[in-house]
Amino acid sequence: MADELLRERQGHVELLTINRPEARNAINGAVAHALSDALDELTNDDGAWVVVLTGAGEKAFSAGMDLKAFASGDANIATANGGFAGIAKRSFPKPLIAAVNGSALAGGFEIVLSCDMVVAADHATFGIPEVKRGLFAAGGGLIRLPKRIPLAFAYELALTGDPVDANRALELGLVNRVVPADELLPAAMELAERIAANAPLSVRYSKQLIHDAAEVSEEEGWRINDEAMRVIFSSADAMEGPIAFAEKRPPNWTGR
Repeated sequence: MADELLRERQGHVELLTINRPEARNAINGAVAHALSDALDELTNDDGAWVVVLTGAGEKAFSAGMDLKAFASGDANIATANGGFAGIAKRSFPKPLIAAVNGSALAGGFEIVLSCDMVVAADHATFGIPEVKRGLFAAGGGLIRLPKRIPLAFAYELALTGDPVDANRALELGLVNRVVPADELLPAAMELAERIAANAPLSVRYSKQLIHDAAEVSEEEGWRINDEAMRVIFSSADAMEGPIAFAEKRPPNWTGR
């Protein structure tokens, strides 16, 4: 694994760290492909149930595209199956938590929006300033942002290009919780471990159903719901959960 992306496994939780603090964790080709490869591997890793993504240092989660690298000819910042940074277009099946350790701007904010949940340090900032440079947020920010916050505020963030601080992001519903900087990773890992304590198959289907139901009619949502129910209710874990409860012991999940 490239030094640009660090990996650590704690139980069933995988911690990924973008490791370019000297460049504010900006995305170059090496980061994009390392992150894409890691997520490809984790998709098929039965031992990885939840993933936490963060940046090295305390200044930036990610500044987005590395403009210096791009200007020098490194245009390989997107992957075929993941888009920008190997993640922006990806449909990752397992819970993905962003631990935002500083500024998340432009493409960095779009990486955050690619995650399911967000834990932010109290000094973190979020924004898509592309309009200030004659550009627009083309890495999925304008697609995902209006699905995460009220439309009027999505317009404000996109059209002014102004960032918001962590507490304002919490008010808008962009983040799940704000914690002191030195508590960021413990808080993100604690959330991940609470999720990983549950049946992994149930968690994955629940995530997928929430995602799919938001895009379809209620009638279609029920169809998707019933398909998922047939899979989950006939799984080995669906038997293990009630048995463990009756026997007053922790369940032994298998993901099957």
